[in-house]
Formats: sequence, structure tokens, C-alpha cells
Amino acid sequence: MAKDLNKLTLLGGGKSGYPTGPDKAGIETFQNEYEHRDYWIDLDCHEFTSLCPKTGQPDFGVIKIRYVPAGRCIETKSLKLYLFSYREVKIFNEEAVNRILDDLVKACVPRQMEVVGEFNARGGIGITVKADYRQQKKTVNSDQ
Repeated sequence: MAKDLNKLTLLGGGKSGYPTGPDKAGIETFQNEYEHRDYWIDLDCHEFTSLCPKTGQPDFGVIKIRYVPAGRCIETKSLKLYLFSYREVKIFNEEAVNRILDDLVKACVPRQMEVVGEFNARGGIGITVKADYRQQKKTVNSDQ
């Protein structure tokens, strides 16, 4: 069982307010008890919403997150609040997916992660954006 549960402030906190943007939303993590093993975690948010930066019209989509944790795992309630914080943010779909990836990698430093945004059609065209991260393996310099 995770030894640092008392550090999770959002889970079971009884609060249901939503942050007003990703800069105000915290992504909480907990210790990965199986750090010695590679395994995938899949997370899907079917209610992602942001706003078009030009027209202000809403963009609806599904955000799919898949990662191999290293030392930390993402706590899902904080992730939900983080993703919901985009509801009033004017951002292009491409930027949203890449920003989500950057913020999640910074929060948990996984071995691998991919974020896919599947956005509903507006003007007859749907868009899918995929961004991925792979932890760089440390190499030993043989010249020294």
C-alpha cells in the first residue's frame, strides 16, 4: 500500500470546486510500489472541454493518457480536476495535448507516456492529436 497517502490533499477531501485553469490545478502523485516493474496505466477522460482561442466556441473531446510509471503514479481525482480546469481556457487542441503531456511528465517523471486527444468535429473536421515522451536512458561515456 502507498506509504504517502497523507500527502494526497484532494482525494477524499470533500471538496468539489474546480480550478479555473491548469496553472491553478495541482497534479498530485503517490509512490509507485512496483517501481521495479514496467507496467502500463491507461486513463481516459471522456468529458474534456476547452475553448477555441479565436472564436471562443467550445471544443469537446476525449483525452487518453497512457504511461509506464517510474517512482510516482498520478492520483486520478487531481487529474480529473486538472483536466476539468481547461473548460474556460482558450487553447488550440494541439497545444492542449502537448501542454497536458508536459505537465504530467513534470508531475510524475514516467518512463514513458503518451497523451492522445480525440476532438469532436467542428466545421466537418475532427482532429486527433498524439504526443509522447520517453525517458532518456543514461549512457556511459566509454571515451573516459
